[in-house]
Amino acid sequence: MMKRALQIVLTIYFLILFCFQINAQNKNPNIIFILADDLGYGDLGCYGSTQISTPNIDALARSGTKFTQFYAGSTVCAPSRASLMTGLHTGHVSIRGNGEVPLAATDSILPQYLHQAGYKNGLVGKWGLGQSGTTGVPEKKGWDFFAGLLHHVEGHFQKPDSAWKLLNGTSTRIKIPEDQYSNEWFTSQAKTFIQAQQSNPFFLYLAYTLPHAELVVPKAAMLPYLTEDGASRFGQEKGHPTGQHYGAQAYPKAAYAAMVSQMDEYIGQIVAYLKEQKLYDNTIIVFTSDNGTHKEGGRTNQDIQFFNSSGGLRGAKRDLYEGGIRVPFIVSWKGKIKPATTNQHIGALWDILPTFNEIAGVTATPQTDGISMVKALKGKKQLLHNSLYWEFYEGGFKQAILQNNWKAIRFYKGTTPIRTELYDLATDRNETIDIAAQNEQQVKLMEALMNKERTTSSNPLFQIK
Repeated sequence: MMKRALQIVLTIYFLILFCFQINAQNKNPNIIFILADDLGYGDLGCYGSTQISTPNIDALARSGTKFTQFYAGSTVCAPSRASLMTGLHTGHVSIRGNGEVPLAATDSILPQYLHQAGYKNGLVGKWGLGQSGTTGVPEKKGWDFFAGLLHHVEGHFQKPDSAWKLLNGTSTRIKIPEDQYSNEWFTSQAKTFIQAQQSNPFFLYLAYTLPHAELVVPKAAMLPYLTEDGASRFGQEKGHPTGQHYGAQAYPKAAYAAMVSQMDEYIGQIVAYLKEQKLYDNTIIVFTSDNGTHKEGGRTNQDIQFFNSSGGLRGAKRDLYEGGIRVPFIVSWKGKIKPATTNQHIGALWDILPTFNEIAGVTATPQTDGISMVKALKGKKQLLHNSLYWEFYEGGFKQAILQNNWKAIRFYKGTTPIRTELYDLATDRNETIDIAAQNEQQVKLMEALMNKERTTSSNPLFQIK
């Protein structure tokens, strides 16, 4: 009798366990999208850096796939992030440059679509797409949880005395722990959001402000890049003085390297926490940057060259050359993506919305400029873009378009185009030789594509002047 009762109990136990396993397999995957701020294509060990330590991000690449030709939405933060959220490139998106422009009331963005599939959406870190009282504030755009910074300039400083949090459905300014670095606080808030998401799929958008200037770093992160006597490990440096917009920094090279490693440490904490919460196996982790590396807060062109931050590519932030828009892109998805692979698929941030919508099973997917990359992630052949398009307004209007191996950049003086440069990325990855004069027909084709891809913005800030 006792033996039979034990058999029944064990049978019930294994049936329950089996049901839990089936439910876990059928549950939509959690999605974590981690965005660096001004990180260069060549700043990570897995992308060739020999001077900056990034063991956790490198491990993420080994667990999944690393893209070699993935592009930001723009060459500065606000339009790049708007492109990510809307699935539109800068010829169509409502925010086409930095400034005080929020997402429009009519802009439907990624978390609003994921709600349809039962996702809880968490935003942690730098938002920059709508301040309090505007149409782009987080609570109006599908976020269930928000802890971070609303205004992009708030993200310029590494030790703010306050931040914003979604309280009772409203973004509210709060004090954060005194003397705490903002990105440390972001990491703790990300863990708080993750811990609460045990019974439903979640989307976490974790937007660090590293390694954006100001170049102010915790001592523990700085120590590996200092000598025993406290000097920079990278030799004599020209310091950034006090009294400027960004805080003083005696060793800009060491500080920049430390900020990248600081972010890497936080990402390691997030991955470890997912495993601790038994969520890692059903979570997609994506890591990328909003644009190329910067020259701010004491960092110079020489520093970029010293670290090879652009990975040998021409240009940096605010350029439409490859160094301003090509970014690292890593995706880890256990059981779905072959580990330690390199992916040559050409994609951009506006592909993320249709990709995540497909993964989540969202049926009402909007018409966007993006193409779902799900097949590419799994190493399968998929639909490709006919072209990728960018436009940028600072320092005179510029446009760029990529089609196959051809890359064209058109420069304006006022409202008048003055020249179009043409490069063959298949033979000239670094854009060193302008071959426009030898390929006039190809230039005309690329200019026609630029005209086709651009819709005139209704905002005077984003019109050709």
